[in-house]
Amino acid sequence: MIVNVIPCLTDNYSYCIVDPETKKVAIVDPAEFNAVDSFLEKNNLSLDFILNTHHHGDHVDGNRSLQKKYNCKIVGFAPDHNRIPGIDILLDDGQVWKFANTEVEVHHVPGHTSGHIFYYFKKNNLAFVGDVVFSLGCGRIFEGTYEEMLASVDQIRKLPPETKVFCGHEYTESNLAFCMSVDPYNDDLKKRATEIESLRRQNKPTIPTTIGMELKTNIFFRLDDLTVRKSLSLNNATDLEVFTKLRELKDNF
Repeated sequence: MIVNVIPCLTDNYSYCIVDPETKKVAIVDPAEFNAVDSFLEKNNLSLDFILNTHHHGDHVDGNRSLQKKYNCKIVGFAPDHNRIPGIDILLDDGQVWKFANTEVEVHHVPGHTSGHIFYYFKKNNLAFVGDVVFSLGCGRIFEGTYEEMLASVDQIRKLPPETKVFCGHEYTESNLAFCMSVDPYNDDLKKRATEIESLRRQNKPTIPTTIGMELKTNIFFRLDDLTVRKSLSLNNATDLEVFTKLRELKDNF
C-alpha cells in the first residue's frame, strides 16, 4: 500500500492511498478540493473512495466536489451520517471494510467529536487517526468527555509499535514544545527535536510517526511515567487525572 501526504489549507494533511495491485485509490479526509485534485491530476490518478474520520469542515470540505468530478464513494461512520457530506458507505464501530483486497478495521474513538473513527489497515501496519492523536500530542475535546478521549487515545496507543500513524495536522513543533515543557530532560525527546527541526526546515512533513516512537516521546501516551507525574505534582493520581491535567495545560499552552 502506497501512502502519499497531501498538504492542505494551513496545516492540514489529506492522504492518498494507492493499492499497487488493483490501482484503487482512496483519499483520507480531503480538507479541500484544489490540493487533492491537483495531486490526483499530477499523478494521473483517478479516485475510488473518500474515507472520512470525522465531520469537521477541514476534513470533509473536498467531499462533494471530488465526488462530482470522480464519481467516487464516500465512506464514514454510520451514526454520524447526517454530518458527512455525500456519504455513500456507512460503517459501524468494529466493522471490517475492504479497500481493494485489503481489510480495513473501523474503530469508534469519540472525544474530539462524538462520531470520530479511525481506519486501521492491520496487514499494512497503517492507522489513519484524524484528530484523536497527533505526533507528540492528542486532539482537543469538543464533543466528548475526558474519559472518552482517554479511552480513545488508549485504543490507538495499544496498536503494535511498528504501526505508522497518519494524523490530520502538522502540529508536531508546537506539541514538541509542550512535551519538552513537561519532560525537558528526556533524551528521546531531544533526539526527536533535532529530527523534527531538520524536516520542517526542509518543509517536509513530520508525519507519519509510529506508535513505538510515540510511546517513547508523546506525554499523552506516558501517563504512568513517574517523570511526567512528578512534573505535574500528580505522583499518586489516576491516569484520568494525569490526562485531564495535561489536556487542560495544553489547551492553554
